[in-house]
Amino acid sequence: MSSVPATRRSPAVSDAERRVREDLAAAYRLVALYGMDDSIYTHISARVPGQHDQFLINPFGRLFRDITASSLVRIDLDGRILDDSPCDVNPAGFTIHSAVHAARPDAACVLHTHTVAGVAVSALAGGLQPCNQWALQFHQRVAYHDYEGLALDHAERERLVADLGPNRQVMILRNHGLLTLGRSVAEAFILMHNLERACRVQLAIQATGLAVKELSPEVCEKTARQYESGDSKREAGSDDANAREWRGFLRRLEPAAPTSFRD
Repeated sequence: MSSVPATRRSPAVSDAERRVREDLAAAYRLVALYGMDDSIYTHISARVPGQHDQFLINPFGRLFRDITASSLVRIDLDGRILDDSPCDVNPAGFTIHSAVHAARPDAACVLHTHTVAGVAVSALAGGLQPCNQWALQFHQRVAYHDYEGLALDHAERERLVADLGPNRQVMILRNHGLLTLGRSVAEAFILMHNLERACRVQLAIQATGLAVKELSPEVCEKTARQYESGDSKREAGSDDANAREWRGFLRRLEPAAPTSFRD
């Protein structure tokens, strides 16, 4: 992939893009805060508002904890950098994220991780199991893609997109890691946060060697639909079921309130 074109231009940053940049930078830092980063690897990308073929991604080599709204790199689906960033992007990240953004117009944000729990579950023949409440959110809603080596082969994009399908928001990359799609940065992050916890709980349960209390398919589907509706956490009069929780996550990136719990 040639990530640096002969001539770069600096497109103006709209208010909408600035908001997406801030949310995306926050997501990078939250992934680091919750221990879901992998050195300088993995990525979170967000589509530039109003642009089908442009998205924002991290500069290759910068730690997630240090990402800022202005440090994000704007690229197109061919991997060309569209701003004055002196940085390049990870070719493997480009392969996965460009494929999803090109095929799924609903994917405003794509988040990929290599966590110990996520990679472990991805390597299990049975994948994610409906053995805890967080996992039930994804009951019958997870796509799987078989491992083909480091994601450097552009030919893999067609197979990855085919496995993902037109509607799935969660994919387990076999022997590799986890992937979530969101209609917003907030949605993609919250899905990944819950998916990661589901994987951790599953491994903790399996480590006991004890029998798991099975749940009926009816209860599993009911719970998944309850999660999908967002009604349990949506603010009155709001169409965004993730707004309240996302604000809570953003506060984790700010200094703690100076007041005491006794106040």
